[in-house]
Amino acid sequence: MEARFGRAHRVWVMDRGMASAKNLAWLNAMGRHYVIGTPREQLHRFAPEMADRTNWRQIREDVEVKLLKGAAGEETFLLCRSAERIEKERAMHERFSQRIEEGLQSLARRIEKSKRRLDRGLIERQIGRLLQRNSRAAARYSISITECRDAPAQVKLQWTRRPEWSDWARLSEGAYILRSNIVDWSDEELWKTYIQLTEAEAAFRVHKSDLAIRPIWHHKAGRIQAHILICFLAYVLWKTLQQWQSRAGLGNSPRTILTELSRIQSADIVLPLADGSKRELRIRCVIRPEREQALLLQYLGLSLPERLRPPSTAQM
Repeated sequence: MEARFGRAHRVWVMDRGMASAKNLAWLNAMGRHYVIGTPREQLHRFAPEMADRTNWRQIREDVEVKLLKGAAGEETFLLCRSAERIEKERAMHERFSQRIEEGLQSLARRIEKSKRRLDRGLIERQIGRLLQRNSRAAARYSISITECRDAPAQVKLQWTRRPEWSDWARLSEGAYILRSNIVDWSDEELWKTYIQLTEAEAAFRVHKSDLAIRPIWHHKAGRIQAHILICFLAYVLWKTLQQWQSRAGLGNSPRTILTELSRIQSADIVLPLADGSKRELRIRCVIRPEREQALLLQYLGLSLPERLRPPSTAQM
């Protein structure tokens, strides 16, 4: 980018997958500015600050932040906690925990009902696969396989929940940390700059899902540029509809508008001419919208034509 557009007062925004020491050193070497997400392991480093309820500031209805200076004063760290992410991660932890417990209970019942000695190594591998499939809650459990000479299987499966895991989950759910070498920005400026990354990621998701524009392996530069242009224009129309919808007080989901209006169809009325010839009169009409569709059109300030021009191939 610098070779093509030159050096500028540019801020590099990256997710936590790019937060390696090598990359940060590269950015700092020539005085490049960055706002970057940190790996989740870094949350443990800031556990005391997360637990301290002072100096948090609400910058959005569901987002609170706390600004911290780095030890050397060369970096700024922003602790963030999102109410939406808390609900999402809590539900995910509970779902994975339920799967693990159901799997352990099922395995324990099979062990109790067994009429022969069971291979302890096989049981351990089954538990390992269960925890691997539900890794986000695997550390919540302390699992042991003990010898039990009174039972035919010769082993017994036991497990308990780790209270320290639950305590940490309650503290860290919905939390993330941003890291920047910009030391004179406010907490809200840092957060809003990083959120632009999620908007860019959302644009890619819209292209692949809602607009159904998938990558195509073109072999000529002109076709590549044309494909990029089509993708760009489609996204511009999508964002235009989103802003149009927002100003009309209809939310921010163009998908809903397009789904609802896609059910409005046109129909051709074909009438034979009375002159005895084989010619026909073709009239293309727009079907009258339903009540919900009519309300959407009204809020958007649109009116449907009663008739459309038939294709040029139609004979009259």
